[in-house]
This record gives sequence, C-alpha cells and structure tokens, in this order.
Amino acid sequence: MCGVVGIVGNQPVNQALYDGLTMLQHRGQDAAGIMTIDGHSLRLRKGNGLVRDVFHTRHMRRLSGNIGIGHVRYPTAGSSSSAEAQPFYVNSPFGIAMAHNGNLTNADDLQKSLFEVAKRHINTSSDSEILLNIFAHELLSRDQLHLDADDIFASIGRVHQQVKGAYAVVTMIIGHGLVAFRDPWGIRPLALGKRETPQGTEYMVASESVAIDGTGFNYVRDVEPGEALYITEDGQLFSRQCAEKPVHCPCIFEYVYFARPDSFLDGISVYASRINMGKKLGKKIQEQFSHLDIDVVIPIPETACDIALEISRELSIPYRQGFVKNRYIGRTFIMPGQTQRRKSVRRKLNAIGAEFRDKNVLLVDDSIVRGTTSEQIIEMAREAGAKKVFFASAAPEIRFPNVYGIDMPSANELIGYGREADEIGQIIKADALIYQDLEDLIASVQEENPAVKQFETSVFSGQYVTGDINQSYLDRLHAARNDSARDANEQDESNLELYNEGD
Repeated sequence: MCGVVGIVGNQPVNQALYDGLTMLQHRGQDAAGIMTIDGHSLRLRKGNGLVRDVFHTRHMRRLSGNIGIGHVRYPTAGSSSSAEAQPFYVNSPFGIAMAHNGNLTNADDLQKSLFEVAKRHINTSSDSEILLNIFAHELLSRDQLHLDADDIFASIGRVHQQVKGAYAVVTMIIGHGLVAFRDPWGIRPLALGKRETPQGTEYMVASESVAIDGTGFNYVRDVEPGEALYITEDGQLFSRQCAEKPVHCPCIFEYVYFARPDSFLDGISVYASRINMGKKLGKKIQEQFSHLDIDVVIPIPETACDIALEISRELSIPYRQGFVKNRYIGRTFIMPGQTQRRKSVRRKLNAIGAEFRDKNVLLVDDSIVRGTTSEQIIEMAREAGAKKVFFASAAPEIRFPNVYGIDMPSANELIGYGREADEIGQIIKADALIYQDLEDLIASVQEENPAVKQFETSVFSGQYVTGDINQSYLDRLHAARNDSARDANEQDESNLELYNEGD
C-alpha cells in the first residue's frame, strides 16, 4: 500500500506536497519522495524513511516549481531497497515522472513486451517503473511535438487495454502538466480537490480526502474507475473516461485498516463504516456469544477504537483503553520482515494492569493477518492479570493473499488459511475468537454509499475481480512475499545508487 499526491498550483507547491504526504504517512513508512517541475527541469528528493526524515530544509528549498507529485511507500514485493523509492522518471518523451499506488498483476509480461517491442530497460523490480514506461511509450507513439488532452487520454486508454491489476497514478509531463488516472475497477482510491486563490484555481489529487482537506484544498469528488484527469500548467482541467467497461469495485480493506478514519473514499466515510462494523459485530456477539461473561471491552489501538466503542454500546459493557500505544513505533502490519514486526509489538503497546486484573476481557482488533501480533497481545493481557481473554475481529478470516497492492503474506503464512475460527483461537490462545461475517462487513461499508454495488474482497473470499489470477501467479507471489524471502532481501540490499538531488 502506498500514498500519492499531485498538485498544480499558482505558487510553489513543495510545502503543500510535504504536508499532504505527512497526512498519508499511515499508507507507507518505508520511503518517501517528491518531484517538482521547475521550468524545464525536474527537481527530485526521495529516500528511505518517514517524510519528516527524508526532507530537510535544504531539500525543500530546492524543490521549486508550481507543479509536483509525491509518494509514500511501503514495499509490495518484499524488498525495502531505496532504489524503489518513488517518484520514477523517464526522459522520453518530454520528461515524465510518475508515482503509483497499487500492483500490476501482469507485470512480468509487460516488462518482457517493453523490452522486445519498445526496447525499454526496467532498472528496478518495481511494477511502477513498468507502468511509467508503458505510459511513456504510448505517448511517444503519438509522434506529436506537443500533446493535447485527446492525445493523453488516448494513451491512457491503451494503457488500460494492456495493464491488469490495481493502480492509482499521478504523473507529470514537462511542458504540459499533471495527469492522474485510476484502474478500470477503481480498486485503489484517488480523489480530486481544488481551491481558489487570487491568482486562480489550484488543483490537487490524492489517495485520500484527508490530504486534500488538511492542505487547504476543498474535496470535489473521487476519480471514477477508468477515468483520467489532465490539468495543464495554466490550470485547465480536462477529464475523460478512458476504459471500455469500467466497474466500480473498491478495496474493502481500505475501510477496515488502511485509510484514516477522517477520510472519505468513494463517497464513504471511513469512520462511519467502522462504526457500522462495531454495531454489526456487537449484535453477533450478543446473539451468538451471550454465554461469554465479558466484564470489559478493550480495543487494540488505534484502528479498532471506534469499532470497540460501538461493540461496548451494543453489549452495554464498559469500554476501557487498556493499552497505551507508543506513537513513535510504526504500524506493525506494514513493516518489512516478520522479525521486525515481532520486535515492535511489545515496544508499541503496554498494558494498564488495573483494566485487566481479575477481569474477563474482550479484546477488539480490526483484523488478524498472521496471528503473531494477536497472540502476543493476548499474552500481554494475561500477564496483566486477565482471567479470560476473548478476541473479536472486525474483519472476517483473512485466508488469501492480496494481489492488488496490499503486501499481505503468502497464503500459508496467513493464520486463517485452511483453518476455522476455533483452531485459530487455539493457536493465538484466546478463550474465544469471534470474527465478523463477510456479509456484515460489506453491508457496514455499503450502507454509507449504496451506489457502490460491489467491493474487492479477495483476501476473505479468494475471488479476484480482475479475473487473471491463477495458482501459478500465487506461487510466484509466495516466492517473493514469504518471510524467508523478505529476510534475504533485507540482508542483500541493491547496490544501485539512489539519486537524491542536493543530498
């Protein structure tokens, strides 16, 4: 999962890009990058680390220009090499930079075709570089000294015809402006904002509406599945549907875990959808697990806090903050490598003994992926004096890997793979384990925007909406994502030099 932002302004955009990326930091803590257009030159700064650590005053001063894009990243193929930090750049045609959130499911075939047909070399293992080169090749095929909106939209249409998977993209073309587009399924989110200044209208696109609101822009709408936006250097906005048969199918895991609660994605309040999850899960506990003698409901901070509060209301059982979170430890789910995740759990959370001692506790989390974190948290609750520890997940069993940009592990590393709730509960040592039903999860999100008729739910159902995923693909994914492969990648970083202007 990654976060992208792009701005066309009437004044330098470096600070607004920086601010937007800090508001998308939850989407990736591995690397960050900003690139701006300054006249006929591109200014770039990118590197591994948090936004605040990658960009210093000297870097911000050099990121001049009124058009720019930014990216926050966490690795989606097991590598955290700095060579894969975005944005990426190609010099032909014109000079193009791109930042991408998602995952291309036919990346290998595309890379082979790029080399054989377009004679283009891909320098990293990132599918974002592949996507950039496909877009650049299609623009080059127009054979125009200057591109207009029709040329750009026609090129994006051909990108849609070739590329499979999920992608939300912001890109810049020197001498032209900013382009943004979304895959025909709308799996990954992308929103448009604008603001009026004395000099004219400024535009912004971002992965989540919170980045738009927080930088002083006004949220306008979401980019439609398959739609492309072209914003010229002088602020003219063009939009067009570039896909032949778009289907709106956003990723439901955005609402469960990834997105900030103060964001709206595809017209759906993330906060409200999580409240609905809590209501439905609370009713299930009330109807099917009334025999549990629960004394207190405690969330695993922070995503599950709103969900747990609603469960406590449904059950009329006290809600307590039983864990104190160290806010300087990153989100363990998106940390590269199982060893690093394991070490982070106890540094991240500390139990308040008085809330656990001699009580039957219901712990609530947004989801259970590998189960190792859940097991450690349950152990912490027992060490703090809990008599019994029950565990509730706001999401159903995660049984299948994600292929659309969320770096979930391979299937056999998912605790839900091939197991039922009772067996999973025994593994994580819970006295009872309660999962949300998939139908209730879908209803919780859909309730906020009934116009969205379906969601991408493959991690729960194993049904991949793009229709191109087979066992061979999943086997290759396993080879790239299993923890032994991750550990090898962490010990064998690329020797490629990362270009950072002015570093």
